[in-house]
Formats: sequence, C-alpha cells, structure tokens
Amino acid sequence: MSVCTAAADQSLCTPLPVLGRDVTVPLVTGGEVTYAALDYAASAPALQRVWDDVAAYAPYYGSVHRGAGYLSQLSTDLFENARKTVAEFLGCRAGDQVVFTRSTTDSLNLLARVVPAGCQVFVFETEHHASLLPWQHADVTYLDAPRTPGQAVEILERALADRDPYGPALVCVTGASNVTGELWPVRELAAAAHAHGARIVLDAAQLAPHHPVSVADLDVDWIAFSGHKLYAPFGSGVLAGRADWLQAAEPYLAGGGASRRVSRREDGGVAVEWHETAARHEAGSPNVIGAYAIASACKALTEAGWDTLVAREQHLIAKVRAGLADVPEVRVLSLFGDDAPRVGVLSFVVDGWNSSHFAAALSAEYGIGVRDGLFCAHPLLRTLLGTDPGTQGECGAPEAAPGEKSLNAIRVSFGAGTPDEHVDRFVNAVRELVRDGAKWQYRTEEGRCVPAV
Repeated sequence: MSVCTAAADQSLCTPLPVLGRDVTVPLVTGGEVTYAALDYAASAPALQRVWDDVAAYAPYYGSVHRGAGYLSQLSTDLFENARKTVAEFLGCRAGDQVVFTRSTTDSLNLLARVVPAGCQVFVFETEHHASLLPWQHADVTYLDAPRTPGQAVEILERALADRDPYGPALVCVTGASNVTGELWPVRELAAAAHAHGARIVLDAAQLAPHHPVSVADLDVDWIAFSGHKLYAPFGSGVLAGRADWLQAAEPYLAGGGASRRVSRREDGGVAVEWHETAARHEAGSPNVIGAYAIASACKALTEAGWDTLVAREQHLIAKVRAGLADVPEVRVLSLFGDDAPRVGVLSFVVDGWNSSHFAAALSAEYGIGVRDGLFCAHPLLRTLLGTDPGTQGECGAPEAAPGEKSLNAIRVSFGAGTPDEHVDRFVNAVRELVRDGAKWQYRTEEGRCVPAV
C-alpha cells in the first residue's frame, strides 16, 4: 500500500508549491499540456516560498558589509543570518565556516585550491565531474566503481592503507549519485577516512534536496551543495565545514571583501592582511539574493518536515520503479542493485532506442522534461552501459568518443514539488512509446534530437 493510500493525513500526498506548476507547453502532435518537470537533478524549480521571500526582499536590496545606509545594513544582516540558517540546516559544529559560492562545482574547486601542498586526494570514478575533476593538480588516486556499499568502504580502506601516513589526505565522495540516485555509505566512508588520518568532503548536491544532511551526524569535514538543486535557483552554492585549511590558504579570489587591510610596503609593493572568516574566500560583491534564497529553501524544507518529504518521495520512487519494471525493454541503471536505497533520481535505457530520441519524444509528444546523455558523469555511465549499448534508434548523442557507439541514457528525477500526475504521465508515456513507437519523425540538429518540421 502506498504512503498516500495509507495516509490519514493527506498532506503526505501534497507536493510543495513550486514555480512553473501550471505552465503549459505545446505538443508537436497538436494542442498543449501542463509541463511535467522531471529533471530536478539538473535544476529543481524554485519553491513558491523562496520566490515570495526573494520578491519581498528585492526592493530592500543593497551592498553588504561596508555600507552605512539602512538598506546596506539590512542586507548585511540578512546575508549573515542566511549563513547562520545554512549552518543550522547542515548541523555544523562550533568553529565550522559556511562559505557562499556559486555552486557545488565552485565549492569543490575552492576546496581543491586550499588543500595543503602534498595532499593526497582519493575520489571514486563514479563521481559527478564537479567532484571528479577539480583535483587534477593534486596527487590524485581515482578509485574503481564499487558494486556494493560495503565494497566502496573496502576499496577506500585499501587505498588509504597504501598512502603516505604522514602527509595530508582528502577523500571526496557523493552522498547520492546524480545518475542512479543511490545513497552512498557516507558515515562508513567518513569513519574509514578518519581511521587512516584523512579528511572527507561530501558532495551533497543530490542528497541535500532529498534527505536531511548533517556535518556532525555524518562526521564529514566539509559539505558542498548547490542552491539550484535545493529549490533556490539564483546562482549560489555552499561549502561548509572545517575552517583551518580555509584560513591557512591564500584566498580563492583576491579582491575587496577578502582583504582586511592593504598597505604599501617600503619596497613599493603591496602588503595584504586577509580575513580569517568566511569572507576570506568571498571576494567581490556577494550574491546576497542567492544566499537568501538558499536560506529560505532550508527553512521551507525543515518546516515541511523531512519525514513527510522523504515518505512522499519514496512513494513516487515506488511508482516509477513499478511502472518501468512492467516494460521489459527498459533497463534501470544501478551500481548497488535494484534494492539499494535511493533518492528521486533514476536513469535507464530502452532496447532499440537511442536515449536522445526517446527523451525528445517524451518532450515533444507528451510535454515531459527529462534529461538524456552522460549527465556529467562519463566514467560512471561508461561503466554502467559498457561499450555496446545495443541497437540504436535515430538521433545519436554528441558525447560519443571517436570510434565508439553513441552511449547515452535517460534520467528522470523529481522531488518535493512533483505531483503524482507527472509521474503517472511519465510511466504511461514510456509504456506507449515502447509499444507504439514515436508519432513524429525526429532529426539531429546541432547535436540535439529535435522534431522534424
């Protein structure tokens, strides 16, 4: 029995209000339909609460930290209170810093910039490129894809046992895969890292919108996430955690705000004293609205109640999985197996179809927005798909390497703002496309599969 069928409190079945829930889009076959946004893993729609909070503040927007005027002082208080709200949302410890960035990618590049010289970095090949690529100037060990959570811990422990025990080390790991949605054993990986004298950073881009995330409870050293996946798409992100490496390193960006005192030296040069607070890595005029939007989303999710949000999402996941399981031609991708716990992110391939073609038909003929491709996780997708995706339909994917067949998959993702109707329409559309084929002809245009006109 589903959570909605069994629930006495029907609020369990009610999605949080988001922008765009009533937007209609044209169908290539004629008419219009309410758009089903099922690409939350890329960017979630803004919560109505976030939009309303931002709109109410916008007339009072001003520069922060150095303005004497009322609006500047108000904006400074709002910006710093947003930092406190995020720290509470993430369960930060005393002494942890919350640095506002542009995104998860920016946060992890910032951390890569401040790791001490000689730091050994360990990262699984299964990571999103945002956490796979920033460490190229460090001593990096790329770890093979595990096939069970326990194997992930074993692989990491073996790698750490072989490292230089006297130098600094950092483990980077995702909390939930942006491809399969599967939850990773973060606590166990953190324990393994710390047992070998290493630190750990959690890429929570896909975890934070779906589950409570706590620096203290997970015992990680840093957490990175993006506002645009947390229902606050205003160009801001967060890096939160231990302050020592952040304080010891040169600023990520040099400029106003990061500097506490600047003076001319007797030799004609410039002497700089940098801040030791989070401002050290927030040079320039900060994205006040972006930070405020993240704080608003943190409050909205907390007030909605994580137990309710998680239960409702699991209800949607069960619907999607049951629907796809009824279509033999569909193969859902997984590292840890069909029973692995996951968030509302699933990727799949369809026998006889190129995934770009299938996704284009879902959009053009059903008004359903999903994602196709390799999802900025190319090594993981190649591990999951192998080198032969089988029979191809029309419209190839541009990510294929020279001499390689077109490798791509379809990703459906959803969250707190997704109504049941969108999931039901998606499952029915998959069934109809596999059974009856596309109603329209498609062609490749600038690397995308689009309806032929």
